[in-house]
Amino acid sequence: MRAIRIPAHGGPEVLESAELDQPAPQSGELLVEVAAAGVNFIDTYQRSGLYSVPLPFTPGVEGAGTVREVGPDVTGFSPGDRVAWAMSPGGYAERAAVPARNAVRIPDGVEERTAAAAMLQGMTAHFLVSSTHPVRAGETALVHAAAGGVGLLLTQLIKARGGNVIGTVSTAEKEQLARAAGADEIIRYTEADVAEEVRDLTDGRGVDVAYDGVGKDTFDGSLAVLRPRGTLALFGASSGPVPPVDPQRLNSAGSVFLTRPSLAHHILSREELDWRAGEIFAAIKSSDLDVRIGGTYPLNQARQAHEDLESRRSTGKLLLLL
Repeated sequence: MRAIRIPAHGGPEVLESAELDQPAPQSGELLVEVAAAGVNFIDTYQRSGLYSVPLPFTPGVEGAGTVREVGPDVTGFSPGDRVAWAMSPGGYAERAAVPARNAVRIPDGVEERTAAAAMLQGMTAHFLVSSTHPVRAGETALVHAAAGGVGLLLTQLIKARGGNVIGTVSTAEKEQLARAAGADEIIRYTEADVAEEVRDLTDGRGVDVAYDGVGKDTFDGSLAVLRPRGTLALFGASSGPVPPVDPQRLNSAGSVFLTRPSLAHHILSREELDWRAGEIFAAIKSSDLDVRIGGTYPLNQARQAHEDLESRRSTGKLLLLL
């Protein structure tokens, strides 16, 4: 089968096309014919070595496709089922062995590419607004990279809960996308000081929560704009990891809360996975949630997809189509 392999850590140039043996599903696994694989920042972290993964490996932790074989000790799935998954490696390939515990059925009325685009980022947005900081009506949230894959979904989910969104973007095109998703206010971080703008927009109060997937470049500003006892949810590091933080800074900022959540810890049980994926799929089917696919690439253009993602040229979700 065709696949992408990473033989050594590095930049996008280390992504190599390869012919590999098809995996055999082991106990608890499904063999899935992959229709679409999500391209995510976690893939770039693993590729670069920021997140440790044994070499060589096939990247991709999210996808959707059709079950072709069911391994031993699997219940609830059959060949022919359409499934989607997140937090399972090996997605940049024509076929992937996916733990059944990570897979969910794709409901009728949802396309496979939409399902692939919604799993990791959709469930991330879901846990951020429902568990990390449950957004209440009238609260104000700062959403960095509001035109990105998570940012667009976060904005829609915050608005659905009655919250207000201040989004940051870099261009007029991205501002238009974020506003279309429901953002109340937009700050062009390339043209204005984000902290000053947020203070002005909130009459000096600050935001109830800052959702920050950018990391190093935005962390200080996120911390500076929180109201007393506000929450900074740092869920990514697209600009690089945040340097070590003195806990006293949280006191000085107003007894604020800092958390570094990840999806894996919010889908630990079958019940929680089904809940989060179920709510995302239901919102997609009812047209209450729009999943924007900003770019699609054939498998052999995985390098270009990584370059586009890391350069921040992209909006919405990037997919590899097989």
